Amino acid sequence: MAGTAMTYSMVDYADVQGLVRFGYGRMTSASYALVRVKNVAAAKAWLRAAPVTNAVEKSPPPTTALQIAFTAPGLTNLGLPKSVMEGFSREFRTGMSKKFRARLLGDVGRNARKHWDWSGPGSEAHLLVMFFAEHEHFDSFVQSTKGNTWSDAFEEVIWLDTSDLDGDEPFGFADGISQPQIDWEQQLERPHTQLEYTNIAALGEFLLGYRNEYGKFTDRPLLDPDPANAELLPAVDAPAKKDLGRNGTYLVMRQLKQDVREFWKFLYEQADGNLAEANQLGAKMVGRTRAGDPLVPIQAESIPGTEPRTVKQNQFTYEADPAGARCPFGAHIRRANPRNSDFPERRIGALRKLIIILGFGPKGFYDDLTSSVRFHRILRRGREYGSELSPEQALQPPPAEELPRGLHFICLNANISRQFEFLQNAWIASTKFAGLTGESDPVLGNRKPIPGCPVTGNFKMPNDGTLPRRVSGLPQFVIVKGGAYFFLPSLRALRYFAGA
Repeated sequence: MAGTAMTYSMVDYADVQGLVRFGYGRMTSASYALVRVKNVAAAKAWLRAAPVTNAVEKSPPPTTALQIAFTAPGLTNLGLPKSVMEGFSREFRTGMSKKFRARLLGDVGRNARKHWDWSGPGSEAHLLVMFFAEHEHFDSFVQSTKGNTWSDAFEEVIWLDTSDLDGDEPFGFADGISQPQIDWEQQLERPHTQLEYTNIAALGEFLLGYRNEYGKFTDRPLLDPDPANAELLPAVDAPAKKDLGRNGTYLVMRQLKQDVREFWKFLYEQADGNLAEANQLGAKMVGRTRAGDPLVPIQAESIPGTEPRTVKQNQFTYEADPAGARCPFGAHIRRANPRNSDFPERRIGALRKLIIILGFGPKGFYDDLTSSVRFHRILRRGREYGSELSPEQALQPPPAEELPRGLHFICLNANISRQFEFLQNAWIASTKFAGLTGESDPVLGNRKPIPGCPVTGNFKMPNDGTLPRRVSGLPQFVIVKGGAYFFLPSLRALRYFAGA
């Protein structure tokens, strides 16, 4: 995190791609086009004319949206010089598919890049073009947006379609509930000294050019002023630079194929043929019921009655479950967002709080003010694909031909290494998370042995006052079929890339 000085300023929503602010949930139809640049001049012409949707709130809301992101090879192919590329993060420049990063992310065994459907050898994408629309407008929107020059500009690698499972992911659990609340107004002081867990995250965690949870500005590409950017890109003070990164962010995409039949078959067998118990075991592995309710109490007293159900379902901590008896330590949602798990919360007096903040008094575990969770949040914007399959249907014999099901995982973060990669490596894939051993994420784990831990397919469920239950031999339920790191630029940066 660089400490580049910048004066405070409000967000120019007209310069931000709308995906950062909105999930486009009302637009139930979506498709992702992964393409390569075929003709640079034609590609730039198409980009200049592309109706990219900004983050300005409108009433009524739009019925369609177009968003565009680039891989590092894509920007290079558009002619961005090496000196400019060096301003982007190392993770973005080197890409997801490098061997060391495959080990870091768990892309080994069945997840290995050689098995991927796209972004594997010879199928790397340059651009990710995202189409969103209300169902009745989708086909016409895609065709009109592509226009007559699309085929001249791009070579299509793959089209990834999505489906609308009414808020559920393919395993049948409510999805998209736990999201950080972005401090768009930049009202909270950063860094802060709040003792309790909060879901509010600094704007700079998800948008470049603003202060992050450290109170710093994440590194981003800064350019010397020249005729091409003088009037187009925003300025940075001390020293004089043009900010190519401001209002942009990094986008991580991974296609995750989910074996729904194997998931429910395994749970059913572990429950000795009792579907209700199978549902309970599935809830323990996920950390929520299929309806989306967390297994720990919701903090209802702090929730206004007007808040929607999905907001209420995100208002909880693990303070009332320190032993993991309700929501196991290894459950998926506890790994993906440990909330307050790394420090026990307690209410202390104002004088004691001041002494702790000033660094005086005996230091101890209970006095640690910094929860690591707030430095590793991501903003999820993915969509599921494939048809719905209930647990009852999953236990029936499959048809002769069955289309795959899964999730096109998409997340936004300003620092790929500190946010997505840390979450994936240290929390999701780690067999040492929260003092555990012999188990990785029960839903996303790849089950491959790792040095010092030959068994990774266990799942332990603590009980109050009794011995914990352990489930062994979890199969691999999710397989990675493709992935890449992208840069989602501001609209001004997009025009700069297009040579406007």
